[in-house]
Amino acid sequence: MKTQVLSLLVDNTSGVLSRVAGMFSRRGFNIDSITAGVTADERYTRITIVTSGDGLVLQQIQNQVAKLEDVVSVKKLERDESVTRELIMVKVKASPQDRQAIMSVVDIFRAKVIDVSLDSMIIELTGSRNKLEAFLELMREHDIVELARTGATALSRGAGDAGIED
Repeated sequence: MKTQVLSLLVDNTSGVLSRVAGMFSRRGFNIDSITAGVTADERYTRITIVTSGDGLVLQQIQNQVAKLEDVVSVKKLERDESVTRELIMVKVKASPQDRQAIMSVVDIFRAKVIDVSLDSMIIELTGSRNKLEAFLELMREHDIVELARTGATALSRGAGDAGIED
């Protein structure tokens, strides 16, 4: 099974995210992660979808998404031709004795401590999925209390067009 990242540029209209997700649901396609946000041009929203399947299913997904009314453009983002990032926030138990060990890992991964309490720390980290997984593996020994992930967001490299047709 392969993983594919699709970058959709869609009209910024009410219900567009629901219609895109609904197409996946109706067709029985899986969404591994989905993120959406308005672009520099407020008329458009960028939706990044990570999905998986065999080659035929992935092509079918791309074709079906492109047919949706609100979709302006669909780009399949290849790993070496795009930049993909995800954000996580991790709350770990942190007694005063454990804080230095946790900070060592935070520093190595260039993460940020965004909150400290008497018995826990909240850490923010942005990076590739592999970087985040490696960080989480090391944090597990410090008892993860809560974890939140944004899902992948991505852009193609270079100055290529944004997919907006005038």
